[in-house]
Amino acid sequence: MRITNKTDYALRALFALVAPPEEKTVSAREIAERSKIPRKFLEQIMRELKEQGVVQSIPGKHGGYRLARPAAEISVGQVVRHFDGLHGPAPCACLDCRVETCPHESACHFRWLFVDIRDYAARLLDGATLESVYRTSVSERGNAVP
Repeated sequence: MRITNKTDYALRALFALVAPPEEKTVSAREIAERSKIPRKFLEQIMRELKEQGVVQSIPGKHGGYRLARPAAEISVGQVVRHFDGLHGPAPCACLDCRVETCPHESACHFRWLFVDIRDYAARLLDGATLESVYRTSVSERGNAVP
């Protein structure tokens, strides 16, 4: 399973919003700098995250972005599925891909394994919240700076 750059950027941007107090906003410039995300991509990603109800945008001089829900309620799986869909290690196990049917599907001995891997990865991603990833990062690295 691979994630696209867009999903990587979205996760990094969200991670930058976990640490501040819930009432504090973080500017797009600060998110881009801290997370090393090109500003033009960040704006598009934040717009999509806002449409999904994951972030709020606050206009004005001291505006910016903040999480729309507690970090414990936002799963990594939700974000990955929005931007990338649910992929498996082989095209035949992808739920959201537009691939031609494999000519060997009826005689394939491995498709079930690829589907199990996809489903296992989905469960892991769904079980990981922004808060749990943040806490793990802090405990393992001693900091949470993206």
